[in-house]
Amino acid sequence: MTITQLQYVLAVAEHQNFTKAALKVFVTQPTLSMQIQKLEEELGVKIFDRTKKPIQLTETGRKIVNQARNIVNESDRIQDIVDQEKGFIGGTFRLGIIPTVMPTLLPMFLTNFIKKYPKVKLKIEELNTEAIIERLNDGHLDAAIAATPLELDGIKEQVLYYEPFVAYIPEGHRLSTKNNLNVEDLDIDDMLLLEDGHCFKDGIVNLCKASRNYDGDNFQLESGSFETLLKLANEGLGMTLLPYLHTLDLGEKERQRLKMFVEPAPAREVSLIYTKSELKMQIIEALRTTIAGVIKGAIAFQNVKIISPLNNRKNVTN
Repeated sequence: MTITQLQYVLAVAEHQNFTKAALKVFVTQPTLSMQIQKLEEELGVKIFDRTKKPIQLTETGRKIVNQARNIVNESDRIQDIVDQEKGFIGGTFRLGIIPTVMPTLLPMFLTNFIKKYPKVKLKIEELNTEAIIERLNDGHLDAAIAATPLELDGIKEQVLYYEPFVAYIPEGHRLSTKNNLNVEDLDIDDMLLLEDGHCFKDGIVNLCKASRNYDGDNFQLESGSFETLLKLANEGLGMTLLPYLHTLDLGEKERQRLKMFVEPAPAREVSLIYTKSELKMQIIEALRTTIAGVIKGAIAFQNVKIISPLNNRKNVTN
């Protein structure tokens, strides 16, 4: 049994196709098939059911794949140890970022990071939180930036920043004359929300639940982008909440419609997350310090209440 054979098994398990798996690991399909067959013969079991289309794992095969993933990850750690001893920060690094963070945070740190660490080849994907967790656990991501706390076994979280919620109130809205808002002012019935799958929506729903102005069956207008929500609000169809960084690029007319919350302001916690295997920690730390260096100049709020994508909340005073 070799590490290479296990890598081939993982590739077939992922793609459910020998030809696609061979392309992924840069070998011919006959070579990959032969090596997997040799492994099956050595173990005396079938890892894949080849009679099904697409190819499926057998029950024993699922257990073997889970263990193979651990073994391959641990073998990667050997090179990781060598890189850390040499002070080397480089190689491919796969980073996932949730959609409500990607357009604001990425432009702030990406150029700085590339200039400072030119040997790192970043591969960045925009993914929702559910997909991020799945890809982290499957070993298809090295780290991700997401709203936390997630409180998941096997996932570590390093807080990057706390981002307050800001209300966007159109003219003529019942709250348009208020200088600052209280959480109790919010009513889910006139709230424009992101569609399902966005953790920012989950945070807003939790916020409204906390204020008791919530009926899960009443809200109707949902969209996939903040830009659409703003346009709908401008048409008088309701109000919305934005993450603070999204407000920095608004025009002067739109900025006049923003309302801050009284302290402690509701906010989301944004963290760098990764598995407890802690592979490529030198790159994870480089990312963290780069982001911390640029974010301090953009967010300087001192007293916030974290609204979790889960059902619990916590106060934070910086």
